[in-house]
Amino acid sequence: MTGRRTVIRGGLLLDGQGRAAPQDLLIEDGRIAAIANPGFEVSGDAEPISASDRLLIPGLINSHTHSHGALNRGAVDDKVSLEMFLAGAGASTRSRGVEDKYLSAALSAAEMIRKGCTACFDLSVELPGPSREGISAVARAYRDAGMRAVVAPMIADRTIYQALPGLIDALPESLRAQYAALSAAPIEQTFATCRDILANWEFDRRQIRPALGPTIPLHCSDPFLMECAGLAREYTIPLQTHLAESRTQAAIARTRYGASLVGHLESVGFLSEHLSVAHAIWLDDDEIAKLGHAGVRVAHNPSSNLRLGSGVAPVRKMLSAGVTVGIGTDASNTSDGQNMFEATRLAAYLSRIDGFAAEEWISAGNAFELATEGSASVLGFEKIGRLAVGYEADIVFLRLDSTHFVPLRAPLLQMVFGENGASVQTVMIGGRVVFQDGKLLTLDEALLRQQAEAAAHRLDQANADLYASGAAVARLVGAFCAAQGCTGHPLPRKLSLACQ
Repeated sequence: MTGRRTVIRGGLLLDGQGRAAPQDLLIEDGRIAAIANPGFEVSGDAEPISASDRLLIPGLINSHTHSHGALNRGAVDDKVSLEMFLAGAGASTRSRGVEDKYLSAALSAAEMIRKGCTACFDLSVELPGPSREGISAVARAYRDAGMRAVVAPMIADRTIYQALPGLIDALPESLRAQYAALSAAPIEQTFATCRDILANWEFDRRQIRPALGPTIPLHCSDPFLMECAGLAREYTIPLQTHLAESRTQAAIARTRYGASLVGHLESVGFLSEHLSVAHAIWLDDDEIAKLGHAGVRVAHNPSSNLRLGSGVAPVRKMLSAGVTVGIGTDASNTSDGQNMFEATRLAAYLSRIDGFAAEEWISAGNAFELATEGSASVLGFEKIGRLAVGYEADIVFLRLDSTHFVPLRAPLLQMVFGENGASVQTVMIGGRVVFQDGKLLTLDEALLRQQAEAAAHRLDQANADLYASGAAVARLVGAFCAAQGCTGHPLPRKLSLACQ
């Protein structure tokens, strides 16, 4: 971080209660050392930074993303459901070298910083299995960008064709053998690599931390999940999985386990305070209560949930049940960007579509808290997500001459409902300015663009056959799920068991 002393003068500071007032901040060793009225006296060695005509907010925190999606922008067709995407997703990350993994994470980090995001939880996939070199490359990209991150290899011991009962038999005979032969990396190899990653973590944990990402419970055997939970306890690290993201997942869980998905995970001892779950859309009230009782946190991803037609998570019910909720963007290929301002606004707006009374809506203040302190809890960082003494100096300066702040009546409301990231003038992480006046100061974005265009061309050519076969089988998977009554519309709030 930084050992320098800095004083930020003249800004309008947004506090944890959503109140905005003129305040100056003193930063020491990357943390906020004092907040006081404008002009308060500090020693002469403190470097002054002007925040005149700026709204100061804590950096937004992305509770769920996949950096590997940054190199796949535009590769996910319109009208693709989650299972259709998963069926063809393997082609998108094949043939990547360590440099490609670094590049994709750097692209993702660059966009997040530009959009006022200072920390994220990244589940990064490598095929056929995780590697210490690949995960280190992702972590290195965040370190070089200056971001905070939790980096987890995304792992499983089943393919989607093994996870969805009857899917292989439903494929045309000409494809069955090919897709039945697909397999995840051997369990022993996967966990040997995970132990190597965790035991030899080379990064400053104040900035970059390790985790594990058992991808989807249905894609993991119970012994696999238990090994993940054991490693989380042994190394005191977070776990994150994708829970009940689609109606298909929730319904097939009932068939496979004879119980709800959350009920089964509780019965095998997988639920704990180490665990966060992304999406959590197709849950009943009992499942939500179980999550709250176990201390499981939720990463709400409204953008990708809409993009893939997965549904709307019952966030208000979760909060009422004592579940901690953060906000995430998901990957750039399934939500078309890393804009936490957009995700935060959607989290508020989507709470209003079911006809609930207005007092049940997610307010601007609620949404902002989810995108900062809620997400910080998902990541497991204790001193980020708020502008307060003792917290890390992760600060975003927003221009108050932006149109949606003129005239300025309600800074919190106008920021949550009007901001899209265009007002971001300065981003400071750990007291270090990493973005200023439209320029990222830590990475060469022109070089990243040049490298990304070349990498996309090379990878698209190398994986052309996989893309073509993946697109064809994705349509078949979509038809299979639709025939089972698992996808399509309408999407009722109550869980459909039509797949049984």
